[in-house]
Order: sequence, then C-alpha cells, then structure tokens
Amino acid sequence: MTSVVTAGGISVTIRGAVVDESDTLLERLVSDGVPGSLMSRNAKLWGPDAAPLAACRLGWLGMPETSRSLADLLAEPAGEARAAGLDRIVLAGAGGSALAAEAMSRSAFRSAEGAAELIVLDTTDPHEVSGVLAGDLHRTVVVVVGGSIEAESLRRVFGRAFSEAGLDGAELARRFVVVAEEGSALARAAGEVGHHLVPAEPDADGRYGALGARALVPAALAGVDVDVLLDDASRLLAALRQPYDNPALALGAVLGSSALGTRDKLVIADHGSGLDGFSGWAEQLVGGALGKDGKGLLPVVVEGVDAPGFELAGDLRRVILGRRQDEPGPGREAGVSVAGPLGAQFLLWEYAAAVAARVLGVNPFDEPDVGESQESTAALLRSEEGTAPTVVGRPPELVSGAVEVHCTVPDAQDALRGARTLTEALEVILEGVPDGGYLAVLAYLDRRGDAAAAGLRPLLAARAAKVRRHPAPVTFGWGPRYLHTVGQYHKGGPQNGAFLQLTGAVTGDVQVPGRPYSLGELQLAQAFGDLRVVRSLGRPSFRLHLRDRAEGLAQLTEALA
Repeated sequence: MTSVVTAGGISVTIRGAVVDESDTLLERLVSDGVPGSLMSRNAKLWGPDAAPLAACRLGWLGMPETSRSLADLLAEPAGEARAAGLDRIVLAGAGGSALAAEAMSRSAFRSAEGAAELIVLDTTDPHEVSGVLAGDLHRTVVVVVGGSIEAESLRRVFGRAFSEAGLDGAELARRFVVVAEEGSALARAAGEVGHHLVPAEPDADGRYGALGARALVPAALAGVDVDVLLDDASRLLAALRQPYDNPALALGAVLGSSALGTRDKLVIADHGSGLDGFSGWAEQLVGGALGKDGKGLLPVVVEGVDAPGFELAGDLRRVILGRRQDEPGPGREAGVSVAGPLGAQFLLWEYAAAVAARVLGVNPFDEPDVGESQESTAALLRSEEGTAPTVVGRPPELVSGAVEVHCTVPDAQDALRGARTLTEALEVILEGVPDGGYLAVLAYLDRRGDAAAAGLRPLLAARAAKVRRHPAPVTFGWGPRYLHTVGQYHKGGPQNGAFLQLTGAVTGDVQVPGRPYSLGELQLAQAFGDLRVVRSLGRPSFRLHLRDRAEGLAQLTEALA
C-alpha cells in the first residue's frame, strides 16, 4: 500500500504497513483540530505546563513572510562587505541555526550579487579554528549568532586576530555582524563597540528558527538568495491548515506513530535530494524537539540508502530524502520518502516535529537536559582554573599505538583488559550496547582536518551487525555541536544509549582572550562534562584518546575494516 501526499511543492510518500499505522493517528489529529490550532498558534497544544514557553516560541510559523524584512536590515552590512571585497563569511554560533545556514550555503540558489564563502564554526577545536584563522582575514567577516560559549569564545578569538592583522577602530568593529535579541547582553555589547546588529526574533529559538534571522543572516551575506527559500516555504503555508492533503501533518503522524510504537529510531538517508547538509539539520530538530521525559525518536543519519544501518529492522523507521527507492518483493517497505525544495523542507519538518511532540506529550521547545552538560563543563573550568580538566584519573585500559582506550564501567573494564587488540576492544564496546539501544560516536576533533572520523560510523555499524545478535544503530556527531542538538535526546530520551567519545592530542592551542582557558581546555571540559552526565545516568560510556590524530584515526579504520 502506498500513500502520496503532495502540496506546496512538497511530496511525502508513505509505503507499506506505516500507512495504516499513521492513518489511525492522522484521523485523531484531524478530529482534535490540530492543524487549525497549530496554525492559530495555540500554545496549549502541548499541555498546560508547556503553554507558557510555547506561547513565546511559535514565531516560526510566520517566518516565510516576516523574514522578508531582513533584506532591508542587511542592506548596509552586505553593501559594505561587497564594496570592501569581503567574501569570506565565518559563522560563529551553535545549534540548529548554524546547521540550517550550512545547509543553505551548500544547497540553495545564489543571488545575482555573487557568492561568498560561508565557513560554519560551531566548534571549540583549536586545530579547526586555527585553520580558519590562517585564511585571509582581510577578506573575512564574522557573524556572531547567539550567546553560546562557543560563539562568545570565537568572537574574542577573532577580535584579537583582526587586531593582530592591523585592523582597529571602526574598521575592526565592522568586521562583525551580531544576530541577537534586542535588549540581550550580546546586543548591548555589540552596540557599545559599533558592531552591526541584526535583531533576532524573540518568539523563536535556534532549533525552530531555520527561516529566521539566526540562519538567514549568515546565509544571505554569503550570497544565498533567501527570497527563493522564503517563496518555497510560503507555497507550503496554505496547506498547513488543511486536515487532508497536508504533507506536514502526514509526516508528523508518521513520526508520532513511530515513536509511540516499536520503531523508535528514525534512519535518514539522502537519495538524490540535492539538499546537502539538510539531514544534519533534520537530525538536530527531531532529536532535540522529541527526546525528553524518557521519550523520543532517535535520528540516525546514514551515508546513503546502501550504507550499513539502513537495512530493514524491527525498531527502525526509514526516511529517504529525495527520490523514492523501490524495493522488490512481498513484505518489503521503504517507509517514507520526502521530496521538495529546501525552504519548504525546513517548514515541513518543523511542523511535523511539533505535531509529533503533541502525540508524545512532550514540549518541543524546551531542552531540560542540555543545561546539565553546560553546568558540568562550567564546573570543570572553574575547578581547574584554566588548566586542562580531567575526570579520568586512572590509566587507560588498553594502549594500541596512537590510541588509548578509557572506561570507568567495572564490567567493561574487565572485558577491555582481556582485549589484546584494538579490534577486540571495539567489539567489547559494541557488545556493551543494550538490546534495543544504540551507540553514539561523539568526536571532539577537527571536522575538516579529522574528517576521516565520520567514516567510523558505517564501519562500526557493519561490525555491530557481525558481532551482535541484534544489530544496534550507530550515530555520529561532532562535539561540541551535538551538545546543542541530539545531546538533548542522549540525556532526556529513552535511556538505552551507549557512548563512545573520541578526543585527540592538541598541537598548537588557541588562548581565549579575557578568559582563563584556551580553546583546547574548553573543548576537553565540554567532552568530559558531557561524559560525567551520561555516566551519572548509568549509561555505558567509553573514550578513545588519539595521541596522534591522523595515525589514531588510521588505526581505528584499519581495526574495523
């Protein structure tokens, strides 16, 4: 059985048993009047406890129209940048807005004024930041989005770098564009030093702000034609009030029925969508909006429809971005496929996640568990007074060449001590994943220089299928990026995860001006702070430290190949 729902340039195709599963829930959503209530911005849709916050977080529903005013606000900084030959845009931020801007720069139509380079820095890795600092600073503008510790640290680092490059006074001030809510500490600081300030919407956050200032400002400065994105989203708006022929409601019913049932892992594969980077944004939305109160839907982004981990399994719901993959044979189902332009896709998934949150009975706009890791990080930085923090006081359980294997779980320690090779140690880690659970690989490394780390996900997924009776999904995230995205699910969702951190030796650290720590020390505090939290929850957790990054990654790849 196949159901195809098309409207506003979006097509959602639902195949197999999931049609019946989601149709029952869809009828309930329609009878409850959810489409009209959501578009009327009824903050009580998620229950009375969620209503106060929801009332301040529904501005994303109007962004396809309200964001058109950004063109006027950006006219001055964009004109100055073009006139001065500033064609290198660095985004210093974190969370969903950074991922949305990155997807736009990779996938969206470029405006007639020409394209600039957009470099997204949502990291504290000193190697990655140093690589960007080594570029041409005389062609660089930094867009600071929000007040995260990553954004604030990078603002300070680039301010010093610009000064050392000979920029000062008004010229230095104009090298920053700040996106922040009016009246915030960041906005006040920007005004005092003369930075361009673009107000961020007070009625939406970064997770639900893909079509707002936090994402559109850096994308527009990089030459993305935001009017095309907003036009595509606007075409979908009219369908969102409809009880039927509403692709976003249909997708929300699929997500909700999957999370309520046995298929609580959402495996996302791109299959010719042309939307490079969008799956990462969808991952942060689904994980962060739904993963709380012990509930949720785990997003698992895989490299393609042929990648390890996309095979049919009883606890997976498979979603294809782009062209539908036909599978021959009775009883086979591809789950769901979604096709359409980028601007409409942002709105589609935001709406669908909000609907699924109502079904689950969770507040899609809060992040109650993200703060735990932030507080743990702050405590480490205070206690160590600027020196490299550590929560692992014992020697590694195994050293193999450039790789150290650390663990504080007694049973796993005994098993790891019996491992003679790195391959055996990795198999011990895979065997420790709970049945029905998942393994999250979390790399606190250089997303560009250590890109090979992402290749460990399919290798671990393939190895899990061999060494486990029930294969476990394997996710991959860059740290500290994931802390602001699926990190909410890790702590607040179903407690069936196991965690494998990757850290690496630092050669050439970067001091944060005005702070008693370096980027390397901050990065390590973020890694260990999060590790403390997941360990406090009783979750299996391991850390692989690379004494030499390139050599260690090569060893791990060889051990799993």
